[in-house]
Amino acid sequence: MTSADLDRFRQTRILVIGDVMLDHFVRGNVRRISPEAPVPVVEVTEETFNPGGAANVACNIAGFSNQVSLMGRIGRDHAADHLGRLLQSEGVGTQSMLVSNTIPTISKARVVARQQQIVRVDREKLVALTAEELEEVEQKLSAAAGELDAIILEDYGKGFITEPLMRSVTRIAQASNILVTVDPSPRNPLPWSGVSLVKPNRLEAFAAAGLEDHHLPVPAEQNEELLRVGQTLLERWDTPMALVTLGEQGMMLFRRDEAPHHIPTRAREVYDVSGAGDTAIAVLTMALASGMDPVQAADVANHASGIVVGKLGTACVTPEELLAAYDS
Repeated sequence: MTSADLDRFRQTRILVIGDVMLDHFVRGNVRRISPEAPVPVVEVTEETFNPGGAANVACNIAGFSNQVSLMGRIGRDHAADHLGRLLQSEGVGTQSMLVSNTIPTISKARVVARQQQIVRVDREKLVALTAEELEEVEQKLSAAAGELDAIILEDYGKGFITEPLMRSVTRIAQASNILVTVDPSPRNPLPWSGVSLVKPNRLEAFAAAGLEDHHLPVPAEQNEELLRVGQTLLERWDTPMALVTLGEQGMMLFRRDEAPHHIPTRAREVYDVSGAGDTAIAVLTMALASGMDPVQAADVANHASGIVVGKLGTACVTPEELLAAYDS
């Protein structure tokens, strides 16, 4: 990874499509139990709001490129206004967003004390994309296709990513020679034929392949179960590449007619794994769109994920941090 690579990252034009949400973190200290109920009393010391879900993926890209935009669904509410201001401050384009009169903006509030999450409060209504919304997506995507290098489908299983949407995206992308990568959700199994790469984590990969993970005590590249999963996914999804993230074992890249390639983890200390998958798909897609080969791109994504897990909350990696990771 060099400064020249970062220069190429800055030129990439990427659209992130998926479930957007607002992440709310309340952090504090616990010194006593409430007299009203057997629950801890959190004395708040910090409160933050961050773009979450597909919006966090877009923000990860915005740190490297000023040509990133976001497509998802929000409501007409305070959370949407707050999310819009955050995205604007990060430089993420929101002209492709869909606004619903009936569905609230997804938000997740987490209460954390001493790095331990105590409770999470979700506000969401899981409703699949309507025919009218799909038509709006197709119109906006067709209009933007000529100015895109890559599309990321970021699925959190909240209803925005559907098979009809995926079919529309791949059809338009293939016509305009646009790279399409996917971060899938196990709650929403879809046939990913037509995309360039799918990036499941270990749990998602085994579930999608219909195989049980016995966590064999062997190196990843010698794990016959994992190797079988990779080949199964390439065939089942009919995709040329699959990158399986393996936590402390790093990542494994599977390609058609190529031997699997293992990338050991780069994480030194793990404080919070939330957002690591978002960072991985963001950096991986930028790297591929900038001309890196899949092995190089996976290595860069692995370095970036190793940085993010050392931070608290849905954090992002910076270009400076990524360069420093290669120098250390």
